[in-house]
Amino acid sequence: MSRLGAGPLVLVSAMAVSGVVHLVHPRTFDAVVPRGMPGSARGWVLVSGAAELVCAAATLHPRTRAAGGLASAALMAAVLPGNVQMARDARRPRTRVITLLRLPLQIPLVLWGLQAARSR
Repeated sequence: MSRLGAGPLVLVSAMAVSGVVHLVHPRTFDAVVPRGMPGSARGWVLVSGAAELVCAAATLHPRTRAAGGLASAALMAAVLPGNVQMARDARRPRTRVITLLRLPLQIPLVLWGLQAARSR
């Protein structure tokens, strides 16, 4: 059984925390669901929160790590449009800078998911 490296552990931790926040405080994320998505923003927020928790749990367990890592990488790529929407909608200069700086952070998150998938 291979252990997760530091990067994948950061990914799992971030996804677990974010997943809980999505489910406990969904209103925080409603506005960042890209316009034009079918269905309600709240539905997407709840589904994405649940997906983050499932991916985090799957990535932690050695038997499901390969699938969990790949799913985590895919999810981190899939939420990029929401992060772009958040940056576009930012009204305050400081918020805009923070959200723009956050965009490139998706790259290591995707790579850590792929790394986890290989560390079975």
